[in-house]
This record gives sequence, structure tokens and C-alpha cells, in this order.
Amino acid sequence: MKIKVVVNDLMQNDHTYYITQPIGENFDAEFKPDLSPKEMLSMGVFGGKYMTDCRDEFPKDWYENAKLCHEFHDPQLNYFKINASKPLSYWIAKGWIHPQDPRGWFQWYCRYYIGRRSDDDKRQIKRWKQMIRHIAQIKKNCPKGFIDCRRKQRQALLHWAYDSRKF
Repeated sequence: MKIKVVVNDLMQNDHTYYITQPIGENFDAEFKPDLSPKEMLSMGVFGGKYMTDCRDEFPKDWYENAKLCHEFHDPQLNYFKINASKPLSYWIAKGWIHPQDPRGWFQWYCRYYIGRRSDDDKRQIKRWKQMIRHIAQIKKNCPKGFIDCRRKQRQALLHWAYDSRKF
């Protein structure tokens, strides 16, 4: 299986990659996200601003219940109703943006989820795993099931496909 994808959106023109795995399958053994990109978009992530111009690249059903706002970042669209994002310029300055995914980790995850595998997978999975420090802080400081505790950390975890409602 090898499907060619050509991307033409606001950040990439004629960018090509290949889908080599079935959607949602054959993930690295160390990568076990709680949420799919579709679930994340429907819950509310990145103030609704993220990837509003990418509808042609990803499955249409991802956008059916997505909380999106093409015009501006609206924290009220986030599941925890709080801003837990840094601007793209911050991520670029830190050197965390790979040219093949100029929008960052979530774009990488969306493409990984639909079956792309790339030379950046190990780095992105390592970054995903580093988010567990926030899980430890929530478990230490919040009563189980009290999702209003540490909302900013919980929203940040949601941005990384962790479901903090479980702890």
C-alpha cells in the first residue's frame, strides 16, 4: 500500500508524502495516544484555529463536529475553555518544527494517524512521551475525576492526544 498525497494549503504548496499504513493502525510500540485527531478536533483544541485550511488532506468526517475558527484563535472553543497554546513563532524559535510539518506536532500526528511514516517519527514520539510529567502533576494535585483542576495542563495534554478525563 502506497498512496501519494499532494498538499496545497496556506503553509505548503505541492508538498508530497506517501501513506504506507492503514489509517489508525501500525503505530510505533511506544506511541499509544488516548485520542484520535478526529476526537481531539471535536473536543476542542488549539483555539479552533489549527488546520482549518487542511480539509482536503484529511478524512472529511474529522471535520463534521470539529470546533474550528478560521479567523482567529478562540480559547472558548477549547474543551477546557482556556488558552494552553504558544504561538507558532515560539515553536519555530525552539527548533521544534520540522519542515515537512510546518504546523508542528499535531500536523505530524494527523499525518502519522492516516498512515504516513517519516524520518521525524522517533523525535515526535519522544516529545509526546515527555508530556507524561503533566499527567504526574495532575494525579498528584487533583482529586480523581475533578476535571476543573489544572485546566491549562489538561488542555495542553489534550493537544498531545492525552485524555486527562481518565485520571
